[in-house]
Amino acid sequence: MSEEVVAVKIENALKTFGGNNGGMFGMFSRRNGNGGAPSGGKVAVGGVSLEINRGEIFGVLGPNGSGKSTLIRLIATLLIPDGGRITVFGHDVIENSRAVQTLINRVSVEASFFKKLSPMENLMYGARLYGVPAAETRQRVVEILTRLGLERDSIYKPMEEMSRGMQQKVAIARSLLSKPMLLLLDEPTTGLDPRSKREVQAFVRELRAAHGTTILLTTHDMHEAEALCDRVAIIDGGRIVALDTPEALKTLISANGHAPTLEDVFLELTGRQLVTEEDEES
Repeated sequence: MSEEVVAVKIENALKTFGGNNGGMFGMFSRRNGNGGAPSGGKVAVGGVSLEINRGEIFGVLGPNGSGKSTLIRLIATLLIPDGGRITVFGHDVIENSRAVQTLINRVSVEASFFKKLSPMENLMYGARLYGVPAAETRQRVVEILTRLGLERDSIYKPMEEMSRGMQQKVAIARSLLSKPMLLLLDEPTTGLDPRSKREVQAFVRELRAAHGTTILLTTHDMHEAEALCDRVAIIDGGRIVALDTPEALKTLISANGHAPTLEDVFLELTGRQLVTEEDEES
């Protein structure tokens, strides 16, 4: 595939936590030509290779602890790979990290804010960091937040008075202010009610349609992955066990009297039942 149509290229990416060569020493492994796994420790991402096309909605599907969030952090330059190579629109995440950072934005379940400030104040502050003009920002903040289902008066109330789901919508809005070429969504709908999930999913589709934004989505929600993603990688134990379109993945297993689902595929390929956050809390 030509570089012009590749948004993200991951070649044998490795990240291990702990062990003799983990931690800060991992940042030197590739530069020194070492590139191998640190001895000991836990492999979070173990030799992952994939390409994400420009303008694609690509899903990484797996249970908690499977390595999908670590993969997102490697792409976002928040972690340094112990081996392999990752590029974003041709820019190496280690050697050209600043260039990568100008092209991406990330939403995660750990989104943080100044809780005493309102969504408008938080987003205005974030926009200044990206050099977005204030006049443009105010209008866009109202437009995005109302589109995501927030009432206009809540845009000017303290964040601490908002539910977790509403705060997550503000995090999504913040990520869109810089109009990123690559949007990294790390379980963006976790904690949202079904209606809010649908609103966020509709907005993701519109964002790709209107701006051609490339979107990488990690989730353990099988229905969300099937509804949104052009292609899906199933990850287990830090390794990809399957990668294809949702429909093609479902042809990998027998029907057994009913139409296969992505959850059926996951169970068949990994031998494990998918455990979601909701299951763990019940």
